[in-house]
Amino acid sequence: MIPQEIIRRKRDGQELTGGEIAAFIEGLTRETVSEGQIAAFAMATFFRGMSRDEVIALTLAMRDSGDVLTWLDAGRPVVDKHSTGGVGDNVSLMLAPVVAACGLVVPMISGRGLGHTGGTLDKLQSIPGYDVMPGEAALRRVVGDVGCAIIGQTGDLAPADKRLYAIRDVTATVESVPLITASILSKKLAAGLESLVLDVKCGNGAFMASREDAEALARSLVDVANGAGVKTAALLTDMNEPLADAAGNAVEVANAVAFLRGEKAGTRLDEVTFALAAEMLVQAGKAPDRAAAEAQARRALESGAAADIFARMVHALGGPADFIERPTAYLAQAPVIRPVPAVASGFLAACETRDVGIAVLELGGGRKRPQDDIDHRVGFSDILPLGERVEKGVPFAFVHAADEAAAERALVRLQSAYTIAADAPASRPVILTRF
Repeated sequence: MIPQEIIRRKRDGQELTGGEIAAFIEGLTRETVSEGQIAAFAMATFFRGMSRDEVIALTLAMRDSGDVLTWLDAGRPVVDKHSTGGVGDNVSLMLAPVVAACGLVVPMISGRGLGHTGGTLDKLQSIPGYDVMPGEAALRRVVGDVGCAIIGQTGDLAPADKRLYAIRDVTATVESVPLITASILSKKLAAGLESLVLDVKCGNGAFMASREDAEALARSLVDVANGAGVKTAALLTDMNEPLADAAGNAVEVANAVAFLRGEKAGTRLDEVTFALAAEMLVQAGKAPDRAAAEAQARRALESGAAADIFARMVHALGGPADFIERPTAYLAQAPVIRPVPAVASGFLAACETRDVGIAVLELGGGRKRPQDDIDHRVGFSDILPLGERVEKGVPFAFVHAADEAAAERALVRLQSAYTIAADAPASRPVILTRF
């Protein structure tokens, strides 16, 4: 098929056939379709949208552009979770070992930071020796031995997505719901999943700031994934403040270890992690309902089984054998750690969450360019949640920085990101709805 004819039909608002979409993605993968044609296709899709059937066809074509893993010998349900990204969102680090301890298999293909949001792979690379790109053979070995492995997307999984995304990134077409849907799901489907749970973030720290946009994305993801044959559900969760009480890389790993030790009970992070775990267990047929599933997941944490699986995963992928017992011996510490004092007395009433993520990036904890190195040591820790009372001059967080000047800049930015009011804000649910 002639690429420009496919582009013309989409430009004019016509529905593409599965064959047309498959042909275009094949040309994209083989590089017989030019970057200009890909950009034109992306822009036409951005403005004209796609039907459910078109997005399913696009997702499957991108999935099939490379290897598709199978787990016929797993003997247990194969599941995964995906988050659309936020600040202080380290849920994957705890969720994978929790559900693996409940008898699920979790080959979790994760990504790096994007914009103001943190990336699971960047966090894991805070752990000395941890190999985020071990290859398929090692992935299979670790998943078989441990029950879960959190790694990055290899070049053989959904390569069409890599090329299409790189062009979307520089042509202002990232925010297209059909293209976001196909990008996320093509990678997840290539991992050979039986079921998937999605955490779609909504709020001022999410890519989809408005509830309307976040719900549209959640519906698209659930409809397309189920249409492609993977049992899928989604939670819409609040991202109007950092999810964990830390934002950065090493500090979020330390936070995850504390969670696995049972030290983060009753937090928003706790609620989201176990809600996602419950969805995964119910979908996989391991529990009859969410209440029973959450109880099962909490037992996995309380018994130490989840922490043990996390420790074994870290060691199997090249990290220290005693990391869970001695994280501070291995996680590099920033040279400068300073308290962030409240500028007034009152209640933490609101947070510009995106600004917190940008502050981490400016500290060196994220990338301004794809080739940039990350300083895994930097970020914020001990961040108090909204609704907490603070006193002027008393810390509500700590900044971890490479030098005093960077610490001072980040301190001021974090202070300006938070509103302190005389009255406590109304409580806000962290889980907004389910799809």
